[in-house]
Amino acid sequence: MPIAVIEFFDEGKGFGFIRPTVDYLVRPSRSRRSALRAARPGATREFNAAEIGALAHLYRGEIYRSTAWRTRLDNTTNWAVAGLGLAMSISFSRPDASALPILLMGVLIAVFLFFEARRYRYFNVFRARARWMETNFYAPMLLGKGCICRTGWEKFLSQDYREPQFHITLSRAIGRRLRRTYAYVLTIQALAYLGKIIIHPTPVTSFGEFVQRAAIGPIPGEAILAAGVVFNGVWIIFAFVTYYSDPEIESRHRRRSLQSRPRSMAPARRESLSGLQHGFE
Repeated sequence: MPIAVIEFFDEGKGFGFIRPTVDYLVRPSRSRRSALRAARPGATREFNAAEIGALAHLYRGEIYRSTAWRTRLDNTTNWAVAGLGLAMSISFSRPDASALPILLMGVLIAVFLFFEARRYRYFNVFRARARWMETNFYAPMLLGKGCICRTGWEKFLSQDYREPQFHITLSRAIGRRLRRTYAYVLTIQALAYLGKIIIHPTPVTSFGEFVQRAAIGPIPGEAILAAGVVFNGVWIIFAFVTYYSDPEIESRHRRRSLQSRPRSMAPARRESLSGLQHGFE
């Protein structure tokens, strides 16, 4: 049967800016369901000193790995921004300079986006584990409830270590990085190209002249502009499709609807053992 999960996502400002969203219904895989069944029965107990120390070191390791992969995400973004800046410098250096470097940079930006989405999937795994321990291990400790185990969360975390897997698909990762960062880079690239052919070598005076200036070698301006519209249109459609198919977005809407209800009408919030099942933005 479906179970409720709690997801976590980043506001795009760094690792530390993570907040929980509301429940989202999913159906776990067969191996996950086995871990959940094994986690249900049994009396709770507290971790001993040795186990607490081991968990502390494990948490530090997950924080280190998530921080390292977060730095790798920033590297690919820096490559895209620096490359676009270099292409703009070349194209705007002289009035008779070609706008081709700006167009070619669009292909490189798409490649960098793919690289960053792959890295984001790894980063998401390590951050999810760290956040899972923060929510189920450290948060109860800070509330004075002790370091409780055999409540199920540690079973599911163990299952995630025994059978590691990505928590989000590559398309969802591309959509998240596109909406967070690369949409702005692609917008600047498109505006830079339009600005180049509008003002250089002299300000354009008609739409026909604008289309004629867009031509590159034997390729007519109409084909170049049509390819640009298709290129950017595909990214826009992809961003919207992945946005509305992302479980985190539905969780956010569910949270807002619950906040708008009277307190007496809001259903009780349940934590789940499959908070690692889905990614978070």
